[in-house]
Amino acid sequence: MALYIAALFLLILVAVFAYNYAFIKGQLNVGTAYGARVACSCHYVGGRSIEDCEKDFEPGMEVIGLSIDGVKKRVTASVPLMESATAEFREGWGCVMLTEKELDAE
Repeated sequence: MALYIAALFLLILVAVFAYNYAFIKGQLNVGTAYGARVACSCHYVGGRSIEDCEKDFEPGMEVIGLSIDGVKKRVTASVPLMESATAEFREGWGCVMLTEKELDAE
C-alpha cells in the first residue's frame, strides 16, 4: 500500500512539473541570468570573493550554483541539467551577458 501511495505521489509530482515546465524553465532562465550578472559585477567590479557575492542573491536562489573562469573573467550561474547563463567582465563595459552563439563560437 505504501508503495502504491509513493508511486501515485511521484506520478502527480511529474504531472505538475510537466504542466508547469515552460514556467519553471522561464524562471530558471531569469534566475541564472540575474545570478551570473550580479555575481560577475560583485566579483570583478566590487572586488569581493565569489562566495561573498552569493549573499547578494534573492531568497529562493539557493538552487543556483556559481562557477568562475578567472582567465576569461567570466561567471556562470547554473541549475544542473536545467539552465545556465554566463556573464563576462569587459573593461570599460562592466559585466555583460553572453549569448549562446558567443559561447558556442569558442
